[in-house]
Amino acid sequence: MNHQTHIDTCINEASKVIGKTWPLYSFVTSNPLSGYEKMPFQKAVKYAERVLGAKVFPEASMYRQAWNQGEIDENELIDLLLENGFMNTPEYYLRELETQKKSITKQPSRDLDRIMAKWLAAFMDEGLAEWEMPNKKQGFYKAWRKLVKYDSDIKPSFLTKIPKTSEETLSIILKDYQEEDYTKLFTSHLAALPGWTGYINYRTEANSLWQQKYPISLKDYLAVRLWVAKNINVDIFPKEDKIEENLSLLKLQYIWLKAWENTSQNQIMAKLKDSKNANSNHSQSVPDAQMVFCIDTRSESIRRHVEASGNYETYGYAGFFGIAMDYESLNDGLTKKACPPIVASAYKTSEIAQKHQDKKKVVYEKKRKLLKFRNYVLKRMKNMLPSAFGFVEGAGFYYGLSILGRTLTPGFLYSFKKTSMSSYESICEPEINKNVIAKDEGHAGIPLTEKVAIVKSAFDLMGWKQFSPLVLFVGHGSHTANNPFGSSLDCGACAASPGRHNARMLAKLANLKEVRESLASNFNIMIPEDTIFIGAEHNTTTDDIEIFDSAVPASHKERLENLKLNLLQAQQTATKERLYNDKSVTLANKKANDWSDTRPEWGLAKNAGFIIGPRTLTQGAHLDGRCFLHSYQWEQDDNGKALEGIMQGPMVVTQWINNHYYFSTVDNDTFGGGSKITHNITGKFGVLQGNGGDLKMGLPLQSLKQTDQEMYHQPLRLAVFIQAPVDWVNTILSRNENLKNLLDNEWIYLTVMDPEKDNAFKRYRQDMQWISTTEKEVNIEEYLIKEEAEV
Repeated sequence: MNHQTHIDTCINEASKVIGKTWPLYSFVTSNPLSGYEKMPFQKAVKYAERVLGAKVFPEASMYRQAWNQGEIDENELIDLLLENGFMNTPEYYLRELETQKKSITKQPSRDLDRIMAKWLAAFMDEGLAEWEMPNKKQGFYKAWRKLVKYDSDIKPSFLTKIPKTSEETLSIILKDYQEEDYTKLFTSHLAALPGWTGYINYRTEANSLWQQKYPISLKDYLAVRLWVAKNINVDIFPKEDKIEENLSLLKLQYIWLKAWENTSQNQIMAKLKDSKNANSNHSQSVPDAQMVFCIDTRSESIRRHVEASGNYETYGYAGFFGIAMDYESLNDGLTKKACPPIVASAYKTSEIAQKHQDKKKVVYEKKRKLLKFRNYVLKRMKNMLPSAFGFVEGAGFYYGLSILGRTLTPGFLYSFKKTSMSSYESICEPEINKNVIAKDEGHAGIPLTEKVAIVKSAFDLMGWKQFSPLVLFVGHGSHTANNPFGSSLDCGACAASPGRHNARMLAKLANLKEVRESLASNFNIMIPEDTIFIGAEHNTTTDDIEIFDSAVPASHKERLENLKLNLLQAQQTATKERLYNDKSVTLANKKANDWSDTRPEWGLAKNAGFIIGPRTLTQGAHLDGRCFLHSYQWEQDDNGKALEGIMQGPMVVTQWINNHYYFSTVDNDTFGGGSKITHNITGKFGVLQGNGGDLKMGLPLQSLKQTDQEMYHQPLRLAVFIQAPVDWVNTILSRNENLKNLLDNEWIYLTVMDPEKDNAFKRYRQDMQWISTTEKEVNIEEYLIKEEAEV
C-alpha cells in the first residue's frame, strides 16, 4: 500500500466517528454512531465518550424523574443491582449517581475551530449569502488556497508555502508522524467539529447538486485544518484526554438504563399478552373503509381514534408506500427524494393534469410562477444594499400588521389560509416514470410488471386479505411556522418530505384496471370492482386528515362524506388526548401557525418499541405514541420472505430514529440541536448556536424536553416485538449479518411472540440464543469488564 492510499484508508476509518449531519430541508434522523454499529453498544459509546467528549448515558436527573414517575420497576432494578454486587437500596445508588461526575478534559483548540467554521460556512453556503465565496467551483481546498491571503488570522510568512493540492499538504505535514498514528490524528481533528464534518460526510455520500457544483471532501478539510493548525502553533497530534475512570459509576449508569429499558419492554409486552390468544385473522365482515397509515409513532394514536369513530380497519406500512421515487413539485419545480435515504430512487413522479383539467393546470402554474417571482423580488429588495433601507421604511407598516396577526390570531390565519388556497391535487394526478430514461424509451411510464410489483409488495407485507369499498393510503406531514427543523417532523421514510405524493401514486396504480387484472390472474389477489383506492395525508400537528378525492366516482360520494364526518370526530378526540384541552382542534391549528411556538408538536419523541404483527395484537391498547406499528400476517407469509423485508428495511430505519433521539437526549450539546431560542440559520442547510461554532447535528432541546429541566423523551434503546415463528427469525438473521450484529451488539432488543408455540414470548440473546422472558438478565459486571478489556 503506497503512502497516499494509506492516508485515504485512515481518513475513511476516522470518519466513522462523525456519522452524517442532515440538512434542515431534508432532516432525516439517523444514528450518529452508525459507523460503530459493528461494535457492542457499550464499547461504541465509551469510544464516543473519549473521542467526542460526550455524555453517552442519561443524566442522573433523568433517572430521578423516571424513578419518581414509576417508569423504572423497583423489582427489576433491585434484581439487577443484587446480581452485580450492589447490596444497598436503589435510592442510595441514585444519590451516588447524582453526586458523582465523570470528568473529561478536552484539549482546547478554539481558535482553530473558529477559523475552520468560518471557512466552512463561507464555502458550503447554499444560497443564503447574497455574495458568493469566489472560486467555489474549484473545490474547497483550491478556493481556500486562493483566498487565505486575506485571512487576518493567518501569518503572512506562511502564505507562499501552501502546496497546490490537499494530497501534498497532508504528505508534508504527516512526514513527522508515524503511519500507525494517522487514524488517531485524523479522528481527533474530525471529531473537533463533528457537525461540520458530518455535513461534509453527508454531501459526499449523497452526491448532492451542491456537492457536484462545489466539491468538498474530508481530505480537503483535513489538509486545510492541519495546515492552519501548524500556522497558528496548535498541537497537531492529540494529547491523551484526562478521563477519570470509575467502573462502579459506569456499571450503575448501565444498570439503571437496563432496568428502565426492561420496565418499558415489560409494559409493552403486558399489553401484547392481553391479546396473545386473539385470532390474528381479521374479522370476516368487510369494514366500511380501510386506511393504511405510516408506521410512524404518531400514527398509533390517530389509528385508535379513527377505529373508534366507525367501522374502520387500519394498517401500518412504511410511509413511502413502497415506491422508491423522487418527486417533482408543481409548486416550485424542485425535485426531491421521496423514499428512505438508504434506498436508491428507481422512479421519478411528477404532476399531470387530470382529464379535462388541462386549462386549470395552466392557470395554476401561472399563478405559482407569479408568486415565485414576487417572492424573489421581495427578497432582493430586502437584501440588496441600495434598496434595503428604503424597502424596510416603506414596507415596515405592512410587515408589522402581518407579524401582529400571526402573533395574536395564528389559528385563525392558519384556517383561513387552508380554506382559501387552492391545491393542485384537485386538478392533477401523479405520473410515474423511470428515474433515468434511456433515449429510446421516451416517457411512456413504467412497465405493467413493475406497477403490479409495487402494489403486490404492499399487499404482501401487510398481509391483506379483503378490500373495503373505500381504501385510503394515508401519508403524513407536519405544518409548523418559523421552524428550521420543520422537515424533521415530516415523513422520515420519504426523506423528510410529506408522504402525500407517494400515497396518491400508490392509489393511482392500485386503481388501474390492468394492474387489478394482473393481480387476479397471476397472484390470485381479487380486488372487488367497487373498491376505490384514494390518497390522503395526516397532518401530525392538527390530526386533520385531508383526502384527495377529486377523482372519486359519484357512487362512492355518500360513503366518503360519512367517512369525512367520522374523521373530524377522530381529530377532535385525538387532539384532546394529546393536548389536554377542550378546544384542542383550535389549539392545534394555533400551534401549526404560531411563529413563537417552540414545541409545535413532538415528532417521534417517546419512541421505544416497534411491533410487527396483525392489528389484533394492539387494537384498543393505548401505547401512548411510543410504538412504531407495522402490519404483518405470518400465516400469509411465504416462510418469512415478507418479514425479512420488514426487518431489513423498516426495522433498521426505526433503529436509526431511536438512536438519534437517544443520543440527542443524553447529550444535546454534542449530538443534538441545542436551544431553538438562540438558533442562527447558516447557508440554508443548518443551524449554529449563537453566532458561530460547530454545526448542530441533531434534534433541538425543545423536541425532547417538556422544559429545560423536565424530560419528555425517554432515552431507551429500541425494543422490537414480532409475531412469527422463532425458526423464521433465526433463518433471517443467519443470512443477514448486519441485522444479527445490531442484535448481538444490543443496538436493538428483540422479542418474538411465537404463534407455533402458543404465542410464547422469547427474548433474543447473543449468538442466536433465545430465553424465556421470565429468565434473569446476564451479569452486567462480567459484561462491562469484558468490554473494558476490549476497549
